[in-house]
Amino acid sequence: MTSISPRGLTLLLTSPRVAPGLLSRDAWLALDAADSVLARSLQDPLAAAVIASGIEVRESPGDPPTLARRLVDAAGGSCVLWLESSDGDPGLSDAIAAEVTRLEDPPAVEILSGSWDVPGSRLLDVVAVMDRLRSPGGCPWDAEQSHASLAPYLVEEAQECLEAIASGDRANMAEELGDVLLQVAFHSRVAQEDPQAPFDIDDVAAGLVAKLVRRHPHVFADATADTPLDVEAQWAVIKAQEKADKAAGRAAATPSPHGPR
Repeated sequence: MTSISPRGLTLLLTSPRVAPGLLSRDAWLALDAADSVLARSLQDPLAAAVIASGIEVRESPGDPPTLARRLVDAAGGSCVLWLESSDGDPGLSDAIAAEVTRLEDPPAVEILSGSWDVPGSRLLDVVAVMDRLRSPGGCPWDAEQSHASLAPYLVEEAQECLEAIASGDRANMAEELGDVLLQVAFHSRVAQEDPQAPFDIDDVAAGLVAKLVRRHPHVFADATADTPLDVEAQWAVIKAQEKADKAAGRAAATPSPHGPR
């Protein structure tokens, strides 16, 4: 548990990939204990979430050197908590360090993490960047691509990934896997705009999760598969049944040329 000094500056840092109101217990304790809570803008998502909880937040704009001096001076006689801005407040931590070193009796400065990235959270960045590239004002090349125009890159990137695996170069493998992931994200973003049958990256991910659960009943249900060979055989049976069910569904949905019987 974090301890709050009667005087000092706490910098509350949060993950931009976590909802701004989902803070750790220590973060809420620090917010409650602070004499003043400051933010660069009250419109920032974290500041808005803290205000919505009933805690007063005061706006304190300014360039990093000016803001750093204001925060350090205020923290000399009280407990001040700074809410990190969405952009991470570039240059502020260095400016605060410079301010602290010039004082004979500087206030304590604590960095408190209020939330952390969960595994896979960087995939949200992939989706956000892809959306920015494809949206108006983004990249004109990305904006004009279609599934057909992107298809050759999917084959090319898969081949380059296979070559990286064969080479044993781990850094190159990670890079090439990223290029394969880009193709999935790109095709999914293009698919959102289809007027007849749109789908998005969440639909792709949901379908994958459902398939993995369905084809691993020895993990997610009560089936038994003790060896890799058992798993492969079970997978083949389930896959064949899925294909048969799909074929039956398509046949049932196709109108008879002779009309209903």
